[in-house]
Amino acid sequence: MTRPPLTSAAHNAHWQLLVVGAGLAGALIALRLAQLPKPPQTLILDAAALPFGNHTWSFHSPDLDADDLAWIAPLIAHRWKAQSVKFRDFERNLGSGYASLTSTSVSRALAGHKAISIMPNSPVAELAPGGVRLDDGRKLTADCVIDARGFLPDPALVLGYQKFFGLEVETTQPHGLRDPIIMDASVAQKDGYRFIYVLPLTATSLLIEDTRYSDGEALNVQELAADISEYSQARGWSIAKVIRSEEGILPISLAFDAEAFWRGRPVDVPHVGMRAGLFHPTTGYSLPEAVRVANLVAESWPTGSKELAERVRDHALSRARQQGFYRLLNRMLFRAAKPDQRHLVLQRFYTLPQSLIERFYAGRTTTGDIFRILTGKPPVPILKALACLQERKLLKNTKA
Repeated sequence: MTRPPLTSAAHNAHWQLLVVGAGLAGALIALRLAQLPKPPQTLILDAAALPFGNHTWSFHSPDLDADDLAWIAPLIAHRWKAQSVKFRDFERNLGSGYASLTSTSVSRALAGHKAISIMPNSPVAELAPGGVRLDDGRKLTADCVIDARGFLPDPALVLGYQKFFGLEVETTQPHGLRDPIIMDASVAQKDGYRFIYVLPLTATSLLIEDTRYSDGEALNVQELAADISEYSQARGWSIAKVIRSEEGILPISLAFDAEAFWRGRPVDVPHVGMRAGLFHPTTGYSLPEAVRVANLVAESWPTGSKELAERVRDHALSRARQQGFYRLLNRMLFRAAKPDQRHLVLQRFYTLPQSLIERFYAGRTTTGDIFRILTGKPPVPILKALACLQERKLLKNTKA
């Protein structure tokens, strides 16, 4: 994977901001602050040799308002005007825009800012409000330190899993796909709810991901690669070569004791992104939540670690309260629906108005939306659905 050269100023002992972890959340914070009239000198530290990894981060255009779409624009690698979904008995084209960031586009955008430096191969041994100590003994100090090192399991968070394996491929002929297929669940259902996700990158290149909403974390890469090949053949796409592969396991939140979760976090160092439990509980999408936190950091700047930690914690607790309905739907999906029948829940959802679907993805579901989603014939057994109502019961069972 070709990347622009990393910027690094490791000889500097003191920084205005240290971001530990080169992922989406840290990148968005660094970019947002770099656009301030007086941007802070920011260093992003990452333990890996290739910061920002090998990822594709996508979002629906209505997830963000016009101002946010403008400031993240340098990170965007691909845009589309529409999207589609497919099920065995139903398919639909949606006029909602869609966009994707890639590890390369993020790295390139940040490398263009003089205020941002990136230091790979720098695992952190100790992290404190005023700085960090690296594994090799070096110490760096900062006015503010942010922990963005990615998801960390916690007993206060009961999970299902969205796991995927994808191949970016070159086709022998133009594939003819104009807009993304964000969910093709017409395929055979395996290991829970299964769908294929397809992004047309160029006229002859595609990212094809096989995704499963599963109870367990096991990811059989060989099996999923074979299933992608089978799907491609069924669509009439002949693969000339595989450009790269991508895989991931995303948390899907079934129950969340947010107060207990945050009691286990430091009060003087802000945690952001997946490490802070800030992701859409149902879809696993994290970009809209990361944009909200990046804006919060920019509004707070200049700030110290402790002050920012308090603001991020309050924001995250508020979001956790607002997301209770999504966790309820997840419990119904994972605990009330049979694994091979989970696709029926999603099929019914996509018959609802486009504006409702857009608000759902954006994490802005209204009371009226909740009523529309829950009314009508339930796609899961009613007694099992009723058993899913109590979130605390699931948390108590987990603790026991």
